[in-house]
Amino acid sequence: MAERDAYRVLHVDPAADPDVIAAAYRVLARKLHPDTGGEDAALMAELTRAYAILRDPERRQAYDRERRGATPTVVAAAAPRRPDGAAPTGSQLDFGRYAGWTLPEVAGRDPDYLRWLSRHASGARFRLEIARLLGEPPVAGRRPGG
Repeated sequence: MAERDAYRVLHVDPAADPDVIAAAYRVLARKLHPDTGGEDAALMAELTRAYAILRDPERRQAYDRERRGATPTVVAAAAPRRPDGAAPTGSQLDFGRYAGWTLPEVAGRDPDYLRWLSRHASGARFRLEIARLLGEPPVAGRRPGG
């Protein structure tokens, strides 16, 4: 069986800071470790292998060079395009599973994701547009310290 991409195993972006990689490893290790109820030793071993590669700056650089030369095995789904070839309208997401999609495109495909995004800090700038698209009242943002 081919080894999975270390960044995908740790659920981090390839440009992630070493502190983010370490934090992701700790969270996932707590979840998967046999002493804490994790039952899949293979997943824990895969997590440990990925972290061993990415925590060492030299190994990470070598891995990144090799990774750039390799053909990706998983290709992200392309955003749907209008039949007339016109550019879609609406704000475009620049992160997450729908990166490159506009909010109206996501609303047609996954309205629950937009509801979640409207409550999440990363979606604060889109709250009014999401509310308009879903026909729901805007979600109030959190107040600092509250």
